[in-house]
Amino acid sequence: MRKIVYALLAAVLASAAAAAAWLFWQTDDIGPPPLHTARLTQAERVARGAYLAQAGNCMACHTTRGGQAYAGGRALQTPFGAVISPNITADRATGIGMWSADDFWRALHNGKSRDGRLLYPAFPYPNYTRITRDDADALYAYFQTIPAVARENQPHQLRFPYKLQAALAVWRALYFKPAVFREETGQSVDWNRGAYLVQGLGHCSACHSARNRLGASDGESLSGGMIPAQGWYAPALNARGDWQREHLAALLKTGASPRATVFGPMAEVVQQSLQHLSDSDINAMAVYLQALPPGPRSRPFERDGSPEAAAFLAAGARLYERHCVDCHGANGAGQAPAYPPLAGNQALTMESAVNPIRIVLNGGFAPGTAGNPRPYSMPPFSHVMSDTEVAQVVSYLRSAWGNNAPPVGATEVNRYRAVPLD
Repeated sequence: MRKIVYALLAAVLASAAAAAAWLFWQTDDIGPPPLHTARLTQAERVARGAYLAQAGNCMACHTTRGGQAYAGGRALQTPFGAVISPNITADRATGIGMWSADDFWRALHNGKSRDGRLLYPAFPYPNYTRITRDDADALYAYFQTIPAVARENQPHQLRFPYKLQAALAVWRALYFKPAVFREETGQSVDWNRGAYLVQGLGHCSACHSARNRLGASDGESLSGGMIPAQGWYAPALNARGDWQREHLAALLKTGASPRATVFGPMAEVVQQSLQHLSDSDINAMAVYLQALPPGPRSRPFERDGSPEAAAFLAAGARLYERHCVDCHGANGAGQAPAYPPLAGNQALTMESAVNPIRIVLNGGFAPGTAGNPRPYSMPPFSHVMSDTEVAQVVSYLRSAWGNNAPPVGATEVNRYRAVPLD
């Protein structure tokens, strides 16, 4: 009997290995020949690629702080360990100087390196797969002009079994299929351009969508999701239908609007990427995001009416009066764009309160942009408020001026007190 069990187990393992091998070495789609970029001069192609690289915020992952541009080495933390970004300068030994345009397309579209290795989806090829061959070739032309930096790529620091290529092949079989962006004929030119940027090069769902236990995104719902490695919650983007388009465009372009201000990881995205996009592309993204169907409405929170709960919020109100009212006002209306409104602010009323907790503890720092070159920042209060006091004031903010979200406790605040701001 034992021999039969071993034989069956061996057969299963052999089948799994064969399937993984087939998934690993199957023929790649190298895409259609470029149409638009082939008609451009080399200088025009490089300029287009430089613009697209900013739209994709490539430098954010492929450049260490204070390091040489695109030389890699940044550790991208994931729930499965750290993925170390590679050198994508034109160095022929350690970068992508030996890559062809087909090799570069294969990485974006199929998630495979030049040598056939499967790439980890911390490199967001599940989004980049929608990029057109024309745009891929423009990006390739640009990266071939990046000064070569001889910097060896470091191995990833992933736990077993996530570090195995066979495990990655199985993940891809479950959650990844090369795709092509297709315009919807019933939508406007702006909507389709916005969809292309948001779904593809902008890879917005990489942060703004929930993920399962194996790290796979729930698609393009953009209904919000936790970024575990950074300790921030990326809010829903499919709840912007009630925004004025110019307010949403201003938030994307400058980091500040009459409705809200960006902080945390999104501040870097606006500063390094979005502020450099054309007004027409920013407007197209706003058109698309406004048109997304909202997610299901959560049930209204039924607030505890006990004396203890009322006293907790009253303590938060007193803290607000002492520390916050001068900037945000007694009615929570703020003074846009310097001081964002708190009344009706979705960042305060999300199910997760991690963002306001972290901002009260560590301060809030809006990005400096061409459209908002001297942003106001919020000072940290971790040195003057206890965990209980932070919980009280955040709970008050989530209950005042028509806001209606659950309170938070001191234990939840303490969880983020020692977490770095970024």
